[in-house]
Amino acid sequence: MLKLFKLFSNKRLFILLITLVLFIVVMGFSLGTRKSLSWPENFVRDTTGFVQSLFYKPAGYIAGFFEDIGNLKGLAEENERLKITVAQYTREKVQYNILAARVEEYEKLLRFTKSQSNQYNYEYHYAQVISLSTDPSNNTLVINLGARDGVKPNMSVISEKGLVGIISQVSKFTSTVKLLTMMDSSDPNSQPPIAATAFGKVKETFGMVERYDQQTQRLIMTRIDEKDPIAVNDMIISSGIGGLYPQGLIIGTVESVEVGEFGLTKTAVIKPAAGFEDWKNLLVVFTPEEPQ
Repeated sequence: MLKLFKLFSNKRLFILLITLVLFIVVMGFSLGTRKSLSWPENFVRDTTGFVQSLFYKPAGYIAGFFEDIGNLKGLAEENERLKITVAQYTREKVQYNILAARVEEYEKLLRFTKSQSNQYNYEYHYAQVISLSTDPSNNTLVINLGARDGVKPNMSVISEKGLVGIISQVSKFTSTVKLLTMMDSSDPNSQPPIAATAFGKVKETFGMVERYDQQTQRLIMTRIDEKDPIAVNDMIISSGIGGLYPQGLIIGTVESVEVGEFGLTKTAVIKPAAGFEDWKNLLVVFTPEEPQ
């Protein structure tokens, strides 16, 4: 017994022994079948859950914040890609519209040349307008066809609607076109008058388109016989007489017919078919008589 008390007098050994006994008791208690937790277990679990909740929610917010930042970066990159795609689409759409307009214009010119070729043995060469003078005293334009392409002075230039003018000057690579708006019978530098007739009345109608009225923007056809059957809405075309202007080029439509001087002739006011617009492409008329 004395030895046992001496043993218990050792505090460390005593504490170890008590701890071992408590551990065995707790283990036996935990392994047994129970319907509910003990108050120490409940306390520990509730305390642990409370502490975890204190750290879990802020941690979740912080994690969500950084995740949102990552998502925003991804959205910014995606937005940048979409902007580039939209810009490319816009540019391609503009290019498509430009090409579509050119194709439509070329189709109009092609249909026109085919219909004209069925009537007259002419060749039509496409020409692009590279500059335009708006000076009223020098209403001309420059095309990208020149001497190397067989172009010569006094060749007629047309659009799909009608006669535009004639070639006045030729260089190796370009040519200058003097428009019908420069036609003036009193100006020695003006292009010669056009021998003209009416479509469907080739054998009955004849006159000379001599000048362009700048105020009314109309062509004036003179020297028409008093018995000529020319009438309003007649389509006026070149007759081919004189050889300068090929036969059958559309000039315009008759708006009015008046009695000329002394009552022996008539004068017709013609609305130009070409309209003198901002052309992009025109046609140079090559006739069989003009070597190419």
